[in-house]
Amino acid sequence: MNVATTEHVTEKPSPAFGFRLLTQDGNARRSEIVTPRGVIRTPAFMPVGTVATVKALYPEQVRDAGADILLGNTYHLMLRPGAERVAKLGGLHKFMRWEKPILTDSGGFQVMSLGKIRKITEEGVAFQSHIDGSRHMLSPERSIEIQCLLGSDIQMQFDECIELPAERKEVERAMELSLRWAERSKRAFEMQLASGGAGPGQALFAIVQGGTDVELRRRSAEALVGMDFPGYAVGGLAVGEGHEAMIATLGETLPHLPAGKPRYLMGVGTPLDLIESVRLGVDMFDCVMPTRNGRHGYAFTWNGPVNMRNAKHAEDPSPLDALSSCPAAREYSRAYIHHLIKSGEYLGAMILSWVNTVFYQDLMAAMRSAIDDGRFDAWAAETKARITAAPTAQEP
Repeated sequence: MNVATTEHVTEKPSPAFGFRLLTQDGNARRSEIVTPRGVIRTPAFMPVGTVATVKALYPEQVRDAGADILLGNTYHLMLRPGAERVAKLGGLHKFMRWEKPILTDSGGFQVMSLGKIRKITEEGVAFQSHIDGSRHMLSPERSIEIQCLLGSDIQMQFDECIELPAERKEVERAMELSLRWAERSKRAFEMQLASGGAGPGQALFAIVQGGTDVELRRRSAEALVGMDFPGYAVGGLAVGEGHEAMIATLGETLPHLPAGKPRYLMGVGTPLDLIESVRLGVDMFDCVMPTRNGRHGYAFTWNGPVNMRNAKHAEDPSPLDALSSCPAAREYSRAYIHHLIKSGEYLGAMILSWVNTVFYQDLMAAMRSAIDDGRFDAWAAETKARITAAPTAQEP
């Protein structure tokens, strides 16, 4: 299933940030995001390296899986080991031995969900660390400063993300605040560029908010497009609204975003989510699901998800997924992986995290190939039938 080897990749990345739309099949897009640290082939899935590590994997495994970019987290890295310390040690790329592009989220979501005590004001969010209870203030300016200290190639504006469902008045309040914070984030980033804190190849993306309210999403998107960011993310989805509402909201939001700039759906998701979102025109994704599921004994395969804790695998000598490009999926038996998971051995989590990370990258490569061939809809129908209708599909 690994088709990545046939793809065109630009030999010499530009010193500036850029976006090239290569092929379009319906609304599905095959593009390249160009950065000084390398070209990002889209549709792209970013493995999540929250605290400067993709859990249970070596950086070399993430690279060899086919990932062109990974994600780091502003909130977690500001608390430990500290952005200033990372900068002193040469920046996040050097710190974690990852030479390709890195995207950092703004920290807003984690402040809302993890901060022990938090108070939201126009200035920002005052909160207590979930680690040691120490007090901090995260504002648009501080978020951008941290991301520049880390040296991330793509940075995100500071925003407020609320859990759904929520009252429309509350969704509107958070959306309007996020717009004001977007303006401040952009000014802070421009000041970093002027002072040398950021380089010309780094870029700041905006985040569209508005819950599942079509009118609020339109207002948010149009206001942000008016500010002229290099890329646009759709945030505040996959936070309790359900798959159908997410896809419907996405379908109403994307037409308001520029066709000539990257579109990033934050924190999503399942293979079905990815396929349906690419169909609508999304270019970039991130989610903890591949490694989190792996640590809990679940594998993604080309015949559907598999719960490796299930006793039926205890004496099964067959490979986990003979169609995978991951050596672990083809060469370790289901019986052995089941034994590792049931025994609580680290190797079980490592194997499944590797298998799942490769599956997601192979899935994106297959989508890119299908778009290039002009058969995305047919490929999507075939693939969804295989990965959702298999006997093991309901195990997780």
